[in-house]
Amino acid sequence: MDLYHKRPTVADIRALKGKRQLTMLYVETPDEAAAAAAAGIDMLSIIDPAWTEEMRKAAGNCFVQVGLLYGQLVTLEDYQRAAHRAMQVGGDCVYCASSMGTIKALADDGIPVVSHVGLIPSKSTWTGGFKAVGKTAESAMQVLDHVRQLEDIGCFGVELEVVPDRVALEISKRTNLVLLGMGAGPHADAQYLFAEDVLGCTTGHKPRHAKTYRNFASEFDRLQQERIAAFREFKADVDGAAYPAADHSVKISDDELEKFIARLNDTAT
Repeated sequence: MDLYHKRPTVADIRALKGKRQLTMLYVETPDEAAAAAAAGIDMLSIIDPAWTEEMRKAAGNCFVQVGLLYGQLVTLEDYQRAAHRAMQVGGDCVYCASSMGTIKALADDGIPVVSHVGLIPSKSTWTGGFKAVGKTAESAMQVLDHVRQLEDIGCFGVELEVVPDRVALEISKRTNLVLLGMGAGPHADAQYLFAEDVLGCTTGHKPRHAKTYRNFASEFDRLQQERIAAFREFKADVDGAAYPAADHSVKISDDELEKFIARLNDTAT
């Protein structure tokens, strides 16, 4: 099967486990989604508020994981409504880091669910903050136990974040979940980066596992200076009466103008 000429299904993604690594990007705009599709990226992660029909079209044949935001959604019904809406717009699976009960309810509804193990940003206080997880035997077993729990309740995959590479290898051998690796080494089933890190326009902390391929930040800075210059030139034109020029204005014939003024004079008397 050629993933670049056919939008893959969950079964297709699962069938690739252990055969080749998938590529995955977190994108935020239709332009990024379209660029990823054109580049042959396998999977995209797009958060629910940004998930629209426009984004689905831009994503082309990419398999799209729609992120259900932990904290903004609270009740089981919140998650169910958001998940079903995401799928109706064309999502291929949803990301959910809520409770086991919520995740199971979504999976029981037949919705493909990806959850999160290792460093879970929204719950990092439980593992000591934003740092690697699984660096001790006990911690590594906790990660594996979490994976097994998610597998038992029907998850399709998990984001495996900032876990030692050899721990990821052993976990991969012991689960049928698709492991979406973020700083988990070469043994995960997919390599997952954020588009902003790849493009060099990271706005916050740049993680150690990120790799930058372009410098969009300097390009954005250059474009901002060009914006400022253009706006200044516009202001100068207005201040100096250079804008609007004759060719920027709508014309009226002399005859029609005379008629208009005559009618104005008639109404004034």
